[in-house]
Amino acid sequence: MQYSAAVITVSDRSSRGESEDLSGPLAVAALREAGFACDDPIVIPDGADSVEQALRAAITDGIRVIVTTGGTGVGPRDETPEGTRRVLTVTIPGIAEELRRRATAERPAGMLSRGVSGVAEAAVIVNLPGSPAAVASGMPVVLSVAPHLLGQLRGDDHR
Repeated sequence: MQYSAAVITVSDRSSRGESEDLSGPLAVAALREAGFACDDPIVIPDGADSVEQALRAAITDGIRVIVTTGGTGVGPRDETPEGTRRVLTVTIPGIAEELRRRATAERPAGMLSRGVSGVAEAAVIVNLPGSPAAVASGMPVVLSVAPHLLGQLRGDDHR
């Protein structure tokens, strides 16, 4: 069964056309290679409200796996986790913990990511940092658990 996925890049500069989105296309490529139907990244400005609105729109469109990139740090407009928490009905801290563990092993600053992960309705949502390196190391984590998680949401056995 092919599921639909979406990538949401959260960046003031990219949304204004001042810098190229380098992370979103990496996440899209990984999802497509894993067999997910995935359009090009959606680029939105930073802020909890814009993140919440984009996530809700993706869920309404029937998207089953949503990966955000960017806005997980401690900058004044880094509010991706706050917007995501407004949408999540179930948190899955283990995914975010593994992402931070791997990122920190590569770079000590990896522990500064505040990304969250969980479920909203029938969609899996994972926040990744905005750097291409973080997306490259994070997507294998997402893809390693997404099929099993989607099966659980569908009611499959937990084997």
